[in-house]
Amino acid sequence: MRATLHGYPRQGPDRELKKAVEGYWAGRITQEELLRTAAALRAGVRRELRDAGIDEIPTGDFSLYDHVLDAAWAVGAVPARHRAAGLGELDTYFAMARGTADVQPLEMTKWFDTNYHYLVPELSQDSVFAPDSRKQVGEFAEGRDAGFTARPVLLGPVSFLLLSKPAPDAAPGFQPLTLLDRLLPVYASLLADLREAGAEWVQLDEPVLVQDQPGAVLSATARAYRDLGAVPARPKLLVASYFDGLGEALPVLADSPVEGFALDFTGPAAANVDALAAIGGLQDRRLIAGVVDGRNVWAADLEQALGTLATLLGLAGRVDPAPSCSLLHVPLDAAAERELDPQVARWLSFARQKTAEVAVLARALNDGRDAVAPQLAAARAARASRAGSALTRDAAVRERCAAVTAADTRRPQPYEVRAAAQRARLGLPPLPTTTIGSFPQTAELRAARAGLRTGRLTEDEYRERIEREIRDVIAFQEKAGLDVLVHGEPERNDMVQFFAEQLNGFLATRHGWVQSYGTRYVRPPILAGDVSRPAPMSLEWTRFAQSLTERPVKGMLTGPVTMLAWSFVRDDQPLAETARQVALALRDEVADLEAAGTAVVQVDEPALRELLPLRRAARAGYLAWATEAFRLTTGGVRADTQVHTHMCYAEFGEILPAIEALDADVISLEAARSRMGIAGELAEAGYPREVGPGVYDIHSPRVPSAGEIADLLRQALRAVRPERLWVNPDCGLKTRFPEEADAALENMTAAAREVRAAI
Repeated sequence: MRATLHGYPRQGPDRELKKAVEGYWAGRITQEELLRTAAALRAGVRRELRDAGIDEIPTGDFSLYDHVLDAAWAVGAVPARHRAAGLGELDTYFAMARGTADVQPLEMTKWFDTNYHYLVPELSQDSVFAPDSRKQVGEFAEGRDAGFTARPVLLGPVSFLLLSKPAPDAAPGFQPLTLLDRLLPVYASLLADLREAGAEWVQLDEPVLVQDQPGAVLSATARAYRDLGAVPARPKLLVASYFDGLGEALPVLADSPVEGFALDFTGPAAANVDALAAIGGLQDRRLIAGVVDGRNVWAADLEQALGTLATLLGLAGRVDPAPSCSLLHVPLDAAAERELDPQVARWLSFARQKTAEVAVLARALNDGRDAVAPQLAAARAARASRAGSALTRDAAVRERCAAVTAADTRRPQPYEVRAAAQRARLGLPPLPTTTIGSFPQTAELRAARAGLRTGRLTEDEYRERIEREIRDVIAFQEKAGLDVLVHGEPERNDMVQFFAEQLNGFLATRHGWVQSYGTRYVRPPILAGDVSRPAPMSLEWTRFAQSLTERPVKGMLTGPVTMLAWSFVRDDQPLAETARQVALALRDEVADLEAAGTAVVQVDEPALRELLPLRRAARAGYLAWATEAFRLTTGGVRADTQVHTHMCYAEFGEILPAIEALDADVISLEAARSRMGIAGELAEAGYPREVGPGVYDIHSPRVPSAGEIADLLRQALRAVRPERLWVNPDCGLKTRFPEEADAALENMTAAAREVRAAI
């Protein structure tokens, strides 16, 4: 039995990849220096995996930005506007990700139900594919030449097409899956090149097959792997899925000529065990068994995993233990968290610990349980320690949750009554302008937070620095003509972490970085116990900002669902119960803001769509508790207090009824890259409240002109009445440079004035 993985964190121990890529963008290092850094990081991972006992390493999973973008490049799916930009290959690649001053980037959205974002390939009936195997072959050769058993990993053809979108010039009704027959020869060429380079196995990831798929997709899957299986002189094929059970796709793949499968057996994907048994197993074929949770940070129950592996040994010719998915979704090393209580730290398993767990499982299969008895005993002790810890349970929190009534989860006044009261209180013009919350986080601000943490700054010096930043942000917004202001969040390191560090039940890490997209990394908190709020969290700085202006300043909170989605959550109670605890803590914060005179409170839920279960059967239950948690957070406010929420970078169409069920007075959503598509969807669904479809893509360095923004507003007005339309960016401005954000916001307010004057 071989210990193996799907993929590994890309960033390096000190986020060396982020620093190198951003250094290249800024012109501080050359392309050659960037590529040398990337090669050194890959070499370091190979050595690390070998030393941890991993027998077969993945290659091709490393990316300078995004693995779906890499797949698009490998099959030649580069939009014409990027090809025509006159850039070198690497700069064209990054232009697809980020855009340029003149060229729009690809759209970005969430990777299934994770907090990773991928770039969405654009295809049309005129798309012409061409293979480019240099990256895949080159990274495989690195491992081969260093003496490693390597398995190239590439996004599969069905998933590539279903994760793509019609290009702007595509014919009406065009579906990317219709290009399958055009794409398969390109995959055949990639496979042939990898076989010629010496690859015995190639893994093709097909995660879309864990979602409910119509018969046409299942038929296309059968055809794809029938044809790829017939490619002469090819490597052995291993089809991988993760995040849920394969369901109806499993017998389709089992009937194909592929030689192996990689399946998830954790969480809802545990259903794969019974599904395999129902089809009579995989006979003599290979199974990579994902029995270690690759998405959460709790130490594995090794004995339970061994029990699952024992069952699977009777259902396949060979079973290799692995994490459930790429370890891209967890931090690198729990041992680096020296500031955590050692008793708590032993409960945790990050990427390095998970590779060790997989190696233990492989050794147990090969040499027997006695060979790993000390490791099994340590895992048992860690789980017992966590189960018995006082950190995990708070009787007062549980009593409060049990006392929640239906009346607590709804506002007493209907929207029409609230809207009239809010108009009277706020006195806003048509097309009111605002931002989503954060302003650019400069190096000076990050240094100030670090200085406070390390003692280089006193509390008074830190407060002075934050006050100065808030004064500047308020003054700029007034000068630019924004109607509803924000304080800019200079004191916040991250929209989830900031609150988690002030709530009982959450743990914070120092080095637990996880890639969100490109060079954007976050440190998700760890939700280990019952949640409560010991003191106000955002009140002080919101009140200070409001003292500087007569215009309304929004109170800014992160909603309960997003607090869970962007944390590593406890796995010892239902998620709905944890959400209710977080909602009650946030409800107290909303009440304090309102009592201090805050007229607009924004409770962001960008992750509402992200946590949507991949299978339709589980969605209604999730949306019921998720929307209830939001309403529990906001249900206690007065009619004249305006509640906003924000969502970004997801496909919203299928959750429009849930968006309405939030009962927010105003919702802002990402819309710039999708050219206001969500505005039309909301109109078609009869959404009855106010909406701010984003007019400025903050994930690109492009500064849109006032004319461009005005055109987007006119497009939005075709779907949304003027009295219900807000003007705002797609998302917070934290990742932008100040000069980019300032120019874009000035153009945004100018566009709003122009369009407002014509109404």
